[in-house]
Amino acid sequence: MIGALRGYRPAWLRADLLAGITLAAVAIPEAMGYSTIAGVPVSAGLYTLIVPTALFALLGASRLMVVGADSATAALLASGIAALGIAGLASGTPQWLAMTSIVALLCGALLLIAWILRLGFLGDFLSTAALTGFLAGVGVSVLLGQLPAILGLGHHEGRAWHRIPAFLRDLQHANPWAIGFAVVTVAALLLGQRFAPRFPTAVVVVAGSIALVWLAGLQDRLPVVGDLQAGLPRVRIPQGLTVSTAVQLLPLAAGCALVILAQSAATARSFAQRDGETADVNRDLLGLAAGNAGAAFTGTFVVNGSPTKTEFLADQHARTQVANLVLSASTLVVALFAGPALARLPHAVLGGIVALIAVRLIDVDELRAIWKVRRTEFVIAAATAATVLVFGVRDGIVLAVVASLIEIIRRQYRPEKFVVGIRGDGGREYVTAAPGAQSMPGLIVFRYDADLFYANAGRFTDDVIGLIRAAPDPVRWLVLDCSSIADVDYSAARELNGLIDFVHARGAHFVLAGADAELQQTLKEEGILALINADHVFHGVGSAVRAYRVEHPEAGESA
Repeated sequence: MIGALRGYRPAWLRADLLAGITLAAVAIPEAMGYSTIAGVPVSAGLYTLIVPTALFALLGASRLMVVGADSATAALLASGIAALGIAGLASGTPQWLAMTSIVALLCGALLLIAWILRLGFLGDFLSTAALTGFLAGVGVSVLLGQLPAILGLGHHEGRAWHRIPAFLRDLQHANPWAIGFAVVTVAALLLGQRFAPRFPTAVVVVAGSIALVWLAGLQDRLPVVGDLQAGLPRVRIPQGLTVSTAVQLLPLAAGCALVILAQSAATARSFAQRDGETADVNRDLLGLAAGNAGAAFTGTFVVNGSPTKTEFLADQHARTQVANLVLSASTLVVALFAGPALARLPHAVLGGIVALIAVRLIDVDELRAIWKVRRTEFVIAAATAATVLVFGVRDGIVLAVVASLIEIIRRQYRPEKFVVGIRGDGGREYVTAAPGAQSMPGLIVFRYDADLFYANAGRFTDDVIGLIRAAPDPVRWLVLDCSSIADVDYSAARELNGLIDFVHARGAHFVLAGADAELQQTLKEEGILALINADHVFHGVGSAVRAYRVEHPEAGESA
């Protein structure tokens, strides 16, 4: 049977029903807010919680992860489409909505390919620092984008430096009614979050504002959502789908797919580990591919795994994805029957809801922790956030990926390296490798925390030669601790060959310790093991040091 129902127990149904209905009270207003970020009708935001959510619930592996509209991908989507510069294409139009659906279809196709090729690991290439900076930049960008709605002004297109001057020029035309609704919305949500986090404050605010607009006849005094034209989602191929359009939108879809992969994988793993389970990221890719394809064919935009809604669902003690099927059914009911009421919803209320969502994306505590632990990664986070603000969300995700890959290369090119010191009691201490360091008289145990490949092999050789030449005592054994080396490529093998010759030419022995069977087989095929005495290949550093002490007892006495 399909994932959500396999092994399902009737005793879980009550908890899943209550959790799904409660989640709907929170997720529906948020999805409507995300639609404003994406520049599509509010009804499209509702549709992200119907077919896409249900498809992931049925096909995905994660027990609880909620899939639907997401602020990061909505902002990336809107920024990317705007950056195309297509004449006559404006947010809120049917053509814009069609473009978002095409991107969702392409995302679905890319995620399906990733599932077939088992590429779930690609999400690991977007580092936490880069993702934190990206989301912070998105948060600030979204917050700036909601200021006009909060103040009852017209929508401003373009980058941050375009929107801010336009916003300041129009500030004198701010609508007092819109400001009032926005202030009450933000205040109510903050109080609800502080004192009643499980209470559906957003639903009460939305319902109350609709009732006030209707009873006081305020729809002509401030901007409201207007006719939703929601109803049952229509299944159809996205309008304007051509090969040339698909090619034009493919880079944007690839960026969205990467964010989906990274964020969804992190969410699934986090909640699986918390419950003592194992996340199946590749299986989740199938559910995400189906969810985005479902979004495309039901007239809505890209969907993603939501960590905040998943957290909320866990807090409601949901047991399985049946809770998300309940969310999907609840949203369908709203889309079918609540359209006339939602038409009176002030844009300022949605703006207030989205503004708080945007603020939550700016994780100050995480940024502070990154600064404290590793400044280089903080620079990556800051640069990514600045790129999002200055050049747009699409360029921000490109920089995030490139910066993450550069950091991986840097760590492999210049990894941590140590001389393993041997204390008098036989214990070990790891000292940063520097000229003059040795493990004990005549012995250097060198640990290198990376695979050896063409780019770092020369530096590796230079480091070892420098240690041997600067050693306080003539080196008798050079022990290479291979516990962190999984592979040696052809170029590195040639460098290693020359290093062994250098060590032997100085009357010393080149010794291997901690090389696993696979690495030993590689070294054998490359001819390295033939250059080393078979008695000088040890299972670990400890056995190598003991053998050295047996051969040179005077060294142990003077250590």
